[in-house]
Amino acid sequence: MDINSLILPLLIVLLAVPLFLQARKQKRAMAEQQKLQNSIAPGDRVMTTSGVFGTVVATSDDTIDLELAPGMTTTWVRQAVREKVVTEEAPAAAEVKDETPAEAPAETESKAEVAEPIEQQKTN
Repeated sequence: MDINSLILPLLIVLLAVPLFLQARKQKRAMAEQQKLQNSIAPGDRVMTTSGVFGTVVATSDDTIDLELAPGMTTTWVRQAVREKVVTEEAPAAAEVKDETPAEAPAETESKAEVAEPIEQQKTN
């Protein structure tokens, strides 16, 4: 068997395997994103693809209403949600309430040096 007759099938295999693996990875990522978007419910804290954090107030088939600040609600396309944000505010608040003034960490002075203003640096 000639080596030239094996080069073409080997080349096809070397190109097809990475493409196949990449397609599977992309399909899995899309399925996870679809699962996330379908699981969004009112009360969830989410982050959009543009980095805006908000609480879901209402949902419809393809849009969600996010409350960005108290009384400020905006409507977003469901696909704009990147991830659900898990907040651990309740345990942190409980720790602060349990802390007594004697246990509070002592504030230390900063040893950082402050540079002189730029206007003064230019005149020197």
